[in-house]
Amino acid sequence: MESFLKKFGDYYGYPDGPNHINQIRHSQFKRLEDQGFVYLDHAGSTLYSELQMADIFKDLTSNVFGNPHSQSDISSATSDLIADARHQVLEYFNASPEDYSCIFTSGATAALKLVGETFPWTQDSNFLYTMENHNSVLGIREYALAQGASACAVDIEETANQPDHLTNSGPSIKVKHRAVQMRNTSKLQKEESKGDAYNLFAFPSECNFSGVRFDLDLVNLIKENAETTLEGSPFSKSKRWMVLIDAAKGCATLPPDLSEYPADFVAVSFYKLFGYPTGLGALLVRNDSAKLLKKTYFSGGTVAASIADIDFVKRRERVEESFEDGSASFLSIAAIRHGFKLLKSLTPSAIWMHTTSLSIYVKKKLQALRHGNGTGVCILYGSENLKLSSHKSGPTVTFNLKRPDGSWFGYLEVEKLASLSGIQLRTGCFCNPGACAKYLDLSHSDLLSNVEAGHVCWDENDVINGKPTGAVRVSFGYMSTFEEAKKFVDFIISSFVSPPKKIGNGNVVSGRFSQLPSEELESKESFPSHYLKSITIYPIKSCAGFYVMRWPLCRTGLLHDREWMVQGLTGDILTQKKVPDMSLIRTFIDLEEGLLSVESSRCKDKLHIKIKSGSHANILENLNEETRINSWFTNAIGRQCKLLRYSSSTSNHCLNRNKSPGFCRDLESNINFANEAQFLLISEESVSDLNRRLEAKDEDYKRAHEKLNPYRFRPNLVVSGGEPYAEDKWRTIKIGDNHFTSLGGCNRCQMINISNEAGLVKKSNEPLTTLASYRRVKGKILFGTLLRYEIDEKTQCWIGVGDEVNPDIE
Repeated sequence: MESFLKKFGDYYGYPDGPNHINQIRHSQFKRLEDQGFVYLDHAGSTLYSELQMADIFKDLTSNVFGNPHSQSDISSATSDLIADARHQVLEYFNASPEDYSCIFTSGATAALKLVGETFPWTQDSNFLYTMENHNSVLGIREYALAQGASACAVDIEETANQPDHLTNSGPSIKVKHRAVQMRNTSKLQKEESKGDAYNLFAFPSECNFSGVRFDLDLVNLIKENAETTLEGSPFSKSKRWMVLIDAAKGCATLPPDLSEYPADFVAVSFYKLFGYPTGLGALLVRNDSAKLLKKTYFSGGTVAASIADIDFVKRRERVEESFEDGSASFLSIAAIRHGFKLLKSLTPSAIWMHTTSLSIYVKKKLQALRHGNGTGVCILYGSENLKLSSHKSGPTVTFNLKRPDGSWFGYLEVEKLASLSGIQLRTGCFCNPGACAKYLDLSHSDLLSNVEAGHVCWDENDVINGKPTGAVRVSFGYMSTFEEAKKFVDFIISSFVSPPKKIGNGNVVSGRFSQLPSEELESKESFPSHYLKSITIYPIKSCAGFYVMRWPLCRTGLLHDREWMVQGLTGDILTQKKVPDMSLIRTFIDLEEGLLSVESSRCKDKLHIKIKSGSHANILENLNEETRINSWFTNAIGRQCKLLRYSSSTSNHCLNRNKSPGFCRDLESNINFANEAQFLLISEESVSDLNRRLEAKDEDYKRAHEKLNPYRFRPNLVVSGGEPYAEDKWRTIKIGDNHFTSLGGCNRCQMINISNEAGLVKKSNEPLTTLASYRRVKGKILFGTLLRYEIDEKTQCWIGVGDEVNPDIE
């Protein structure tokens, strides 16, 4: 902290403000401290303060608000409040009401859509947009192309002016165009566009991917000197340019001054400014530009008069009245004044200095990181100048991490481990595909092959063909602290920076995982040969299982294992990650009776399901049975759901007749509703080693928790004997007379952090955090081994507790 303050003490913490950052955090953001969160996703949404919400609640509970379209005293007062809110928004952007109007929308995206659908497009129009634009801006392209206009992505280049340059000092801005897109091919025959068509140029005040800020001089250059600025492009002769700024990300720390940069349209999001309310944004529009917009739809509030049975409508003339369909979100609008009050007390310039000091600190720390072999750890995007006085980025740090061998850590690995450390950040492309492709050097061929490989937004494909498909982003808000920034840097160092290799007394398993020093393990002479210690069947995915001494095997593994699953009404599979209380649902199968029994403390009676009778029952019986079962599970889980059954080994019947496609697997599949494999095998010795690590790491954990048992990991098979993690080397395994093939380690998730103690479901960060410290390989945290049964079609095979386990080692 002392070193940081020597460099940034004049900027950090609001030294000239009414409250220091420490006071702000202790009085207005106690929930962050109480819950132990480090919140670093302010580019996604900043946080509301507790004082702000208290003022809003007091406002709502001490006043009465009415629909502003009514004429009552209450409604008139609400209309005045909305008018005052418009004035506050304009004032924040230094926009005169004579020149601008504030149209409230449901968000920044709705504001951008409003521009796209009402802009006066013609076949001679052009839509230019910077590569670094949110999808909500790219979507405007559809309106332009549909009307025969051209669309084109551009890159902005800034170069220092030459001494003899005629313009004033400062950078020279050039616009470099990419491929022109059009659906009206007849335009290809035209050499020049008509001068009377309107054209639109769109750019963000700040890129939400990299944090890079765009020079707002672009507004005046495009509007007043487009021919020079667009020189060398097919658009240089086009006139009548209008400019759209997406200020959703940038306005929290540097709102565009519209008196100096008179953009025609500016999109705003309030939850990105001060956290609350969500679902409310605004479009700031120049009054003379608003007259050119062509709105088709009319609604309540936007018309002065209309006649139902003839084609007659008279629209309202004031800009905001003609564009705000329906009743305004007046309670949300009433809340924004409390947000602006907060921002004014700090001032945007002070917020910028505070947040940027934190982002520069993190960037410098990440930039300096080196692995033990001397190779760099972090690749930063959009962060060339790290001097605060001339820094051209917002408080955003976007990066990817490299391993010592030069390969990439997947961004999902970073997010997963950050979450375990209580750090909330964001990964992916952040709905900005142009910036993502530009900074990650992804060609059109790369992008298309990624899509063909199945990659879509928010999936788990973070590295494809050796290239990252997205990045990691941390971003700071007005209430962020140095302690949070430092904790994040420390997390990166401890989790991803490899120290110099040392030859010590540790052992290596498969060249990847280190064990505890041998003196902390039991004597190797005490290890017996391997044998099967227990067998567990989990009939219903994510519910509790039951132990057996012997059990039959079939082509899908253990007979009836994960043959059922619970599905939500929206088609989602319910698991303990979504519904932890599913661990309290107990199951048992009686093979002789052909019954699956299910019980829960939330249900008075046990549920009994016949395993074999469904395929021969009539439709009414099946329907009644289905209703009875689904009703029981709805009560047990506490939400509407239904039970689905995979085709059993004795029947091709699926219990739910209206199952969603893809949930009941193909009948030729050799896996039921298990995630990855037929069997999960856990070693007792590996669990013991993990327990020793947990106890050595944290005395508080040791006091608060009982030792982990193997069943925390939901194994089918628990083996005993041998050394910890010996299973990592197994290729094939013979258990009794049955043969199995190892499919590799099991990638663990947060589900193993859920425990069921005395009927209570508890969550913690362990044991996944400890496993991540020594069982991580290529983004996966491995514990346990996945197996496939090599079925013997000739005989009915069984597996039993006490069977000898004979592995074939690599």
